[in-house]
Amino acid sequence: MSKTSDNALGTFLKNRRTRMDPASFGFGGRRRTQGLRREEVALRANISPTWYTWLEQGRGGAPSADVLERIAKGLMLTEPEREHLFVLGLGRPPAAASYSACDAVTPRLQRVLDAFPASPAIIKTATWDVVAWNRAAATLLTDYSQLPRDQRNILRLVFTNSRVKAAQADWLAVARYVVGAFRAEAARAGARAEIERLVEELSLLSPEFASLWRDNDVSGHADGVKRLRHPEHGLLELEFSAFSVEGRPDLGLIVYNPASPETARRIAALLAAAGAPPAT
Repeated sequence: MSKTSDNALGTFLKNRRTRMDPASFGFGGRRRTQGLRREEVALRANISPTWYTWLEQGRGGAPSADVLERIAKGLMLTEPEREHLFVLGLGRPPAAASYSACDAVTPRLQRVLDAFPASPAIIKTATWDVVAWNRAAATLLTDYSQLPRDQRNILRLVFTNSRVKAAQADWLAVARYVVGAFRAEAARAGARAEIERLVEELSLLSPEFASLWRDNDVSGHADGVKRLRHPEHGLLELEFSAFSVEGRPDLGLIVYNPASPETARRIAALLAAAGAPPAT
């Protein structure tokens, strides 16, 4: 049997490491080979560079589940890749995924948002905390930079922020929809403890939320139409589409596009008034 087949784990790790873009994680410098260096993966995974090198070389024995979990996060593996990593390293799939909070995105992912100058776009976690947004989102939806981190949550805004509530053309329909979609996404992410804390908080703050949560409705969040009332520009109709972020099962991208030429005109006027750069 060849050395490569003897060390399937090391071959898989090296393959995924060389596929990653160093610039996306702030690693610079001239490189003779593609991808991250071994010590950079070790830094991202918070493990010893020597231990990681041994894993790629097929030395040092079997890794622990904790080490594999750290490497999976450091290499930003997709869920199928994470499962394959555990099968190679331990001979079994990983235990059920547990939720890991996120409060930032890579510069590359932020640039994806910024590539939509006239379309609001946000990145949210499985518990619907908004962790990144573009200027159009700050202008048309919510300027999240003006909110404390713990208030940058879509459910908190929908149920406890009077400005956000008043801006919805049909607040009750929006509220029912987001509760059902949130229930499905957060449960799928394994965020049970985070759900319980947020549900307890919102149930105390909002009788409407408490009632909708008791209904136990579950809904999808792939696409739809959002209708906003603007005090100067009237009704704004936005089509939204939700996407998963490759390699980051805990994050979702939502992009809002004008649903009509009239809405597009009104949005252009709003962005111009706010000093946002024109669409190209």
